[in-house]
Amino acid sequence: MDQFSQDPFTPALEDGAHNRQVARDSLFLMADLRVFGEKDARPVRVRNLSQGGLMAEFPDGLAQGLRVEFDVRGIGWVSGQIAWSAAGRIGVAFDRQIDPMLARKPVGQGTHTPTFVKPIFTRTQR
Repeated sequence: MDQFSQDPFTPALEDGAHNRQVARDSLFLMADLRVFGEKDARPVRVRNLSQGGLMAEFPDGLAQGLRVEFDVRGIGWVSGQIAWSAAGRIGVAFDRQIDPMLARKPVGQGTHTPTFVKPIFTRTQR
């Protein structure tokens, strides 16, 4: 049976994950995760990122509703809470919206691509 029942008297599912309207940007990005109240951050792999949250690999799992914060490259520290945790991954709902495209901006500060020059050796003729 699919999630959209044809019976109008059957209550709809309350899980917001089934009714997402926000596009998620699939990517592979490293970020730091810190549970509120703890000082140490742990590196995690972010698999997708949107304005309202992210999905990351986290083999140990975390309790739903747990308050966390992430240091995402190009964005900085963003707080939120664990929305779900299953099969070595976690979903996080941010407290505020972010611009996920900032995480895709180049890291370097240069104004141009460096030119790598191979030394040119002239051949001596015999």
